[in-house]
Amino acid sequence: MGDLTTWEAIIIAVVEGLTEFLPVSSTGHMIITQNMLGVESTEFVKAFTVIIQFGAILSVVCLYWKRFFRLNHTPAPQGASSLQRFLHKFDFYWKLLVAFIPAAVLGFLFSDKIDAMLESVVVVAVMLVIGGIFMLFCDRIFSKGSEKTEVTEKRAFFIGLFQCIAMIPGVSRSMATIVGGMSQKLTRKDAAEFSFFLAVPTMFAATAYKVLKLFLDGGTEILVNNLSALLIGNVVAFIVALLAIKFFISFVTKYGFKAFGWYRIIVGGLIIIMLLCGHSLEVL
Repeated sequence: MGDLTTWEAIIIAVVEGLTEFLPVSSTGHMIITQNMLGVESTEFVKAFTVIIQFGAILSVVCLYWKRFFRLNHTPAPQGASSLQRFLHKFDFYWKLLVAFIPAAVLGFLFSDKIDAMLESVVVVAVMLVIGGIFMLFCDRIFSKGSEKTEVTEKRAFFIGLFQCIAMIPGVSRSMATIVGGMSQKLTRKDAAEFSFFLAVPTMFAATAYKVLKLFLDGGTEILVNNLSALLIGNVVAFIVALLAIKFFISFVTKYGFKAFGWYRIIVGGLIIIMLLCGHSLEVL
């Protein structure tokens, strides 16, 4: 199949689908999985972990298509200009764009540095633990003030700033944006759903940028030689992500984030201990 075998592509895609929308870091888990499988971090493998996110974001569009493809039909405020009336009509998409801009700018400027961090299991493990400790207390910190609040432009931009923290592998884009939403007084459910919606333009842009960069760097042959891996990866990520989203919304609404915090601490802690003891993560 090329850089990845069929089973390696399936396993990595299952991990992506399961973890993309959970606050446990999908990128971190895919890096750990690659190390456990003994998969070399080639240019294609790095691209594969980004491109299969496209399958995961399709699951959001599929599950929430009625809310994702919608216009605002409520009357615009009195005295609104033509531009304001236009933005009011496309209010949902405008706020997604506002939230998307910070990550788009920083992602473009620091693409190479982000790629370099994708090879570090140590960074992933440390950030899993730090993020896990924070998640043990985030319900207590934010939930008391959470209420049914509208996502304004200001709140959307603030959530977008939080999303930038997730460029560090192991942080979790889902965790960063949900915490950002809760800090803006959104309920856990509303913050999680806005995080899902924001994932669509963010991950689509990341996928498109990675494919374009490969093409410009002469990587057309790499993509063609591994086309079956990409197709399998996207299909598997799509199916698994559908199930993961339904589970996550139900679980986090009822129980909050503490269980995910303990999970992150245990996984990150075990990896740190193994690395300090001189053990490799490779098991297959």
